[in-house]
Amino acid sequence: MDTLRIDVIAEAFVVIFVFVALCAALALVTIALRRPRAGLLAAAGGVVALAFVVVAVVPYDVPRLFAIVIAMLGVALAVVGGNPFARWALTAADGGRTREGTRGGILVELMAEGAHPREEEILRGGTMIGYLERAAVALGVIAGFPAVIAVVVALKGIGRFTELATPAARERFIVGTLASLLWACAATGLAWLAIW
Repeated sequence: MDTLRIDVIAEAFVVIFVFVALCAALALVTIALRRPRAGLLAAAGGVVALAFVVVAVVPYDVPRLFAIVIAMLGVALAVVGGNPFARWALTAADGGRTREGTRGGILVELMAEGAHPREEEILRGGTMIGYLERAAVALGVIAGFPAVIAVVVALKGIGRFTELATPAARERFIVGTLASLLWACAATGLAWLAIW
């Protein structure tokens, strides 16, 4: 009887801890959406990392009813949180020198033969593409199909291939994609580990 009681208490601890950790991280990244701040993002990452440790050490799975809530929170955290993480990583990578355009892309200076240099917005729609890629990756990881990451990266690379002519575009594409997908995998990996 004591073993059953300990199991129930441990299971409840895991459920409550993971739920609170995901909610706290989601709140932190939501606050950071407007202006990504390293402190907020570090706190969100620390909460996710701590929850990973707890879930890995305490060998109890979340009951199915709560697993649905944990999975939805993990996907929401992956989709929403990737935006401020990717934007922070991009700013850190180029020191904030690359200006953003009005349609979600970046402004680069293009040189044409015999003409004056002109500014053009490339990689348009990057914010929306980021949300969609993280949603696809998060749902794939939760469903137990992590190979979706390779499919998303391949599709994104093929779709953006013609816009990657400048070094700024290539750097932004690589850094933004890696930061975005790393966060999505961490958030949904935590949820997957807790529910499966």
